Amino acid sequence: MKSIKFVLVAVFAMVGFTAAAQDLNYDDPKYAKWGATGEERKEMMLTAQFLKEAVDNRNYDLASSYLKTLLEKAPAGSENIYTNAVKLYKNRINRATSVDERAAYVDSLLWIYDVRLENFASHSKRGKDYILDRKAREYVSFKPEDREGIRKVLNEAMDASVEKGKMNLELAVIYFSNLNDDFQNALIDAETIIAEYDRLSPAFDGATEGEMQYKEQFEGIFGMSGAASCENLETLFSKKLEANPNDETILNQAVTLMSRAGCDSDFFFQTAETLYSVKPSSDIALFLAQGFQKREEYAKALKYLEESLSVESNPAEKEKLYVRIGMISLTTKNYSAAMAAAKEVKNINPENGFAYFIIGQCYASSGNCAEFRCQTSFWAAYDAMSQAVSLLENDPEIQKSAQEMMNHYRAVFPTKEECFFNEATAGSRYTIDHGFANGVSTTVRYR
Repeated sequence: MKSIKFVLVAVFAMVGFTAAAQDLNYDDPKYAKWGATGEERKEMMLTAQFLKEAVDNRNYDLASSYLKTLLEKAPAGSENIYTNAVKLYKNRINRATSVDERAAYVDSLLWIYDVRLENFASHSKRGKDYILDRKAREYVSFKPEDREGIRKVLNEAMDASVEKGKMNLELAVIYFSNLNDDFQNALIDAETIIAEYDRLSPAFDGATEGEMQYKEQFEGIFGMSGAASCENLETLFSKKLEANPNDETILNQAVTLMSRAGCDSDFFFQTAETLYSVKPSSDIALFLAQGFQKREEYAKALKYLEESLSVESNPAEKEKLYVRIGMISLTTKNYSAAMAAAKEVKNINPENGFAYFIIGQCYASSGNCAEFRCQTSFWAAYDAMSQAVSLLENDPEIQKSAQEMMNHYRAVFPTKEECFFNEATAGSRYTIDHGFANGVSTTVRYR
């Protein structure tokens, strides 16, 4: 009884459509895509409706005959022809009883997208980019064994999205994931996946907030691929740079990819220095300074920091550069340079805790003798480090170091006896006359 009701509903729907069709003026030019004459147009529009009903009722043989007629006589009639054709062939794929039969239906499904592209490529919403996107996804799903074909159709779809205005990042992730699969199965080499990463990266650099998931997936795939090992990158770029040692594009690719991979070889730093010589910039200079500081090549680090500083005009950026110069100078025990850098930091931003962290250590460096005037430097050092502690809340590790230094400085304050013999009373003001703290006014405290 239920099936009879279903059939009746379908029949009544068709009757309603046919009745409505009687009122249409098929000679109107807006129906020209359905045929040359009014009668042909009416026939094809009815056939399109019959196609839908046949697909909905799972009468696939009848649906196939309607589809054949429509594609021969009215392929530009309606997008719905292709929507129903896709449903038809997906159902036939699922019901195929042999490998050959399934393959034939898969080819037919993909061909449907080609015909749709011929007739609807210029559609404003579901044009070339949309059609090739759908085809590419079907290809990945139904022909997973055709690795070269998958790469081809996905690239075509991505190119179409770029033509439309913006790379489809979800599609690019699907492509790159498949590319990584091919690399893992030794179907492509590391150079190919590295080159494709470099080609696609700019599109992901422009990811919106809603697209950040795709950027994370893209970076994750590349990071886990193993292709971006420092060894692979060095082998690849050493060959390229041997032929073109000053090619800016190649140098930039090498530095970008090797820095992301965390490389720290001599080749990497030589390449970065060459890039800087070809195209000097404060960003590259700072990058080199950080790298050489990590390698404990402090002279080179300071060289690039000074070069970066010479072209930097942003006060906030200059503040960061002076902090780094001050910290490196402390490491090399060049307290004069450290003090000068800390004063520059303080002039730019009096609330920068690193300035006082550096100054405190410079003051303490003057307490290098047993004389009372040397020991008084620790009062000034303690004061400066106390300020550092209060301002370094966002840098807990440095703040902890500052607190430990305060404890050390307090432990080496002059004793009560030493203060007595030098006429210094606890709590009174005292002006230091020695070392980097010379002229600093502080408070007398006993050890």
